[in-house]
Amino acid sequence: MYRILFSLLLVTFSFAQQTDKVDFIKCDALVTPNHAEKSIFGTITYEFKVKKAIDTIKIDAINMEFSEVAINGKSVKFKNSGKTLNLFEGFKKGKNKITFNYTAKPKQTLYFTSSDENLQIWTQGQGRYTSHWFPSFDDVNEKVTFNISVEFRNDFTVISNGAFISNKYNSKGNLITWNYQMQKPMSSYLVMLAVGNFAKKTTTTKSGTPLEFYLDKNDVSKFEPTYRYSKEMFDYLEQEIGVKYPWGIYRQVPVRDFLYAGMENTTSTIFAQDFVVDSIGFNDRNYVNVNAHELAHQWFGDLITAQSGKHHWLQEGFATYYALLAERHLFGDDYFYEELNDYAEQLKRASKTDTIPVMNEKASSLSFYKKGAWALHVMREDIGAKDFQKAVKKYLKKYQYKNVNTDDFLKIVKEVSGYDVENFKRVWLEKPGFEMEIAQKYLSKNKFIQDYFALKKSKKSLSELTEILKSDAYYPIKQYIVYQTRNVPFDERKVILETALATNNILVRRAVAESTPIIPEAFKNQYETLLNDNSYQTKEIALVNLCESFPEEVEKYLEQTKGIEGNNDKSLKLTWLKLKILKGQNSRFDQENIIDELLQYASVDFESSIRQNALETLLGVNYENPKVIEALFLATNHHKWQFTKFGRDNVRLLLKKTEYRTIVEKVASTSNANMKELYLKFLNEK
Repeated sequence: MYRILFSLLLVTFSFAQQTDKVDFIKCDALVTPNHAEKSIFGTITYEFKVKKAIDTIKIDAINMEFSEVAINGKSVKFKNSGKTLNLFEGFKKGKNKITFNYTAKPKQTLYFTSSDENLQIWTQGQGRYTSHWFPSFDDVNEKVTFNISVEFRNDFTVISNGAFISNKYNSKGNLITWNYQMQKPMSSYLVMLAVGNFAKKTTTTKSGTPLEFYLDKNDVSKFEPTYRYSKEMFDYLEQEIGVKYPWGIYRQVPVRDFLYAGMENTTSTIFAQDFVVDSIGFNDRNYVNVNAHELAHQWFGDLITAQSGKHHWLQEGFATYYALLAERHLFGDDYFYEELNDYAEQLKRASKTDTIPVMNEKASSLSFYKKGAWALHVMREDIGAKDFQKAVKKYLKKYQYKNVNTDDFLKIVKEVSGYDVENFKRVWLEKPGFEMEIAQKYLSKNKFIQDYFALKKSKKSLSELTEILKSDAYYPIKQYIVYQTRNVPFDERKVILETALATNNILVRRAVAESTPIIPEAFKNQYETLLNDNSYQTKEIALVNLCESFPEEVEKYLEQTKGIEGNNDKSLKLTWLKLKILKGQNSRFDQENIIDELLQYASVDFESSIRQNALETLLGVNYENPKVIEALFLATNHHKWQFTKFGRDNVRLLLKKTEYRTIVEKVASTSNANMKELYLKFLNEK
């Protein structure tokens, strides 16, 4: 999974005991999500084998209700702890089968968003959370073959794990049952469900694996830029890893307000709507790295799964490194080494306060992902690409569909190459901090990095820097020159800026936009060309700076950029509205229309990133408006913690103002019961 923060909870001792005595083999499930009630119910059948005597068998199930529980065809008594379904009678040594009905109203893991034709339902079960919506196993070492059938309205698409078998209309009218089947076992956290108004495109890889790409039906024009390089990366990773893709089919679907960048559910990755881009947005933030990362997880995490959080780097480090290798295949060595160098710089900065090593369940995401990737790069360089590939292939083959620990991998590496895995483990996995000096030796194998390091140490003249900008040096060197000269007087720096613009490199030109917030009159015409760049980020930066530097021409710049939506978070559009209301020449009618438009973007009809951008502007211009107050308070109960925090922080800050508190009390007195309860929750805080 690709995310910012991560903490994998340890498997409890009781479940370690259970997997030693009981093996759950197969699950057949029929589930029905209810968007209106934000609930789910279903019928579950598990086949399991009792290997040793055991008093109680537990199935993880958070706040669920159960009925018609039967083992081997006979009704049995059971206990519901609120966290587990406890079975204590009716099973025997050897093969058994349990069937039961359940209902749940999950507070997390199963999310219901939007409404009407825009409604979506999706899951995020990383670690141990699938048990909030589906009776399953928080222990990642319990692997089961899941066959999921989902009943839902016939005007929506339903996606789950495995091969699509059929969808059948049923006697209930407008409902269809979608049937999916897995052929091989997987951990419960990888079980997924996604429902939405999706369009689909398909292709086939070199080895014959079907690929399915989904987008919201409103985004069909964005298929190519969103999924750019997908097939090429799949073909590369399959060849580089040396093991055929193990799951038969691979599909990807974006959902709104997803909690992280992406999640590698077996056969069916879910990712964030923010990565759905057009050809311009691709230059700002694209899905390529996350795409490769989640695909790599289908081998590293799904095919083989770490036994516990201590070995989590075996999933995230491998997925991060193989995603980089895929990007190296696409974009070349300089790109690859620039990313490795960026990882190293992040790790070096973090090492000042981060004292937890990679092989620790409490390690940071940065350690699991990027230090894990660096460890693998060092190993690959030391033993050679051929032996590295041979070891990885042997490792995957030996432990496929099983759980692994670090020593399982290192033992194979030593067998294949004779590598000093004990020293490797000590330096890269058990020792805190980051070995920057060692890393720089590996980085310096690349000519671009050599030049970059040399430039940072040198004191070159402006004429020498200008010549570098004119050369074919890789773009980060040119960016560095632009940023490092930001404090040079404009008359001296002008040639640097003009030469940087003339590179026609989007990222170098963006550096000009960012590093020149105050635009001299003599540079105005050239700076204005940034409004035409194929980058919404550059357009937005340039628009703000031009309006600040030349207030008399605000209307000209607003007219030039009118109607541009920008990326998925509509940041450019919302910045445009902010400039229009604060700096534009507007009538009262215009002002009211702009406020109404901002309120619409701040409403529950839009994603949290859009709502937050709109609210930030509204709080600056009209925070006492009852509609703004309502939108801000609604932000506090969103499922995405970043947006919730934004809402709560602003509510508490504003309530310190007596006049604001008085307005909120008045709004609360005339609100419906749900909103009144929400207002009072904060008004009554001590």
